[in-house]
Amino acid sequence: MAYKGFDQQLRCRGYQYEVGKTYEHAGKVEACASGFHACEHPLDVFDYYAPAGSRFAEVTLGGEMDRNGSDTKIAAARITINVELSIGDLVRRAWDYVWSRATLEGETATGYHGAASATGYRGAASATGDRGAASATGYQGAASATGDRGAASATGDRGAASATGDRGAASATGYRGAASATGDRGAASATGYQGAASATGDRGAASATGDRGAASATGDRGAASATGYRGAASATGDRGAASATGYQGVASATGYRGVASATGYQGAAEALHPTATAHASGPDGRVRGVAGAALHLDRRDNDGAITHAWAGIVGRDGIESMVWYRLDDGGRPIADQG
Repeated sequence: MAYKGFDQQLRCRGYQYEVGKTYEHAGKVEACASGFHACEHPLDVFDYYAPAGSRFAEVTLGGEMDRNGSDTKIAAARITINVELSIGDLVRRAWDYVWSRATLEGETATGYHGAASATGYRGAASATGDRGAASATGYQGAASATGDRGAASATGDRGAASATGDRGAASATGYRGAASATGDRGAASATGYQGAASATGDRGAASATGDRGAASATGDRGAASATGYRGAASATGDRGAASATGYQGVASATGYRGVASATGYQGAAEALHPTATAHASGPDGRVRGVAGAALHLDRRDNDGAITHAWAGIVGRDGIESMVWYRLDDGGRPIADQG
């Protein structure tokens, strides 16, 4: 199993793909040069396709293969596009990937108030029980806390933290860290370059801080926040909120009365429910939505002062569904194909 990134049209380097199809390469297979490419580590795909504005899929590779060596990238003669994945899916797959390769050199605690800590290369810590806490420190460390109010923390490059249970908290700090919190009011935080955070459950909160970070909140009133260059935030569920702050950030709200906000240069916000709202503030900000969704744009000068503002409803006054819009110099909405 491997993972591949694409542009918004499901293309990679000009080659068009389709979910469910298999493709063959007849020529030489060489990593970074020829053949079909994918990565074994789910978060390695962010090196080639930023979470903001890209699409991702689980793929199966076959035939002749060649490895890159610097990461988990593989070139192959055959590729099958199995299923498209969300940012949240990638986060959970990343946690599984790290955990399956970790070595339980630290402690495992089972029971009420249990605590486990693992320190070292590929260390793993697991705490099972109410209010359990697990901490893994070191390269590719993994921490898992299962139970109400459990807390899991992974510190180090490619660390993974997972908290399962109501009010659980998961935190991953370091390069390509992944944090997943499953349960009502769970909180997941990933801090560092290409970090990914996923919160599943009502009122869950996911925060990714760092360049190309990705945050996904699934459940009613969930909140997702991505701060940094090309960050991506996705909120799925009624009244969910997604916020992307930084250059070319992307925020997406899917669900009844969801709100998506993108703040920063070339930020983009989309509303994917007829009652959702998308707002973009900053130079060259863009918005789009489905029919019935509300769109908001403002334009600012070099000092940050607002010079123009616009609001509209998709399906009225010439505003088309799922078309990106930005403001021109006169403050009028225009379709943006960039």
